Amino acid sequence: MQYRILPEGLEVDLKKLEEDIKKVLPEGAKLRASEERPLAFGLKALHILIVMDDKKGGAEQVETAISGVSGVQSVEIVEMGLL
Repeated sequence: MQYRILPEGLEVDLKKLEEDIKKVLPEGAKLRASEERPLAFGLKALHILIVMDDKKGGAEQVETAISGVSGVQSVEIVEMGLL
């Protein structure tokens, strides 16, 4: 699953945000890749790729966990697929 994470503002350190997200992921979910992408007016979004078992409710658990991280304004699933 690929998520787009919008930070609360320009002052949020996206590298630290990525590390904080790794710590809160549910069991079985692994952060495989991340990328900073420009959004608007100097604001960047963090795009992350999460790999996990395709159990029921898994995507919602990951989204809820990420939403609870300090500095995260919003979380959105951009793409979902099977390996």
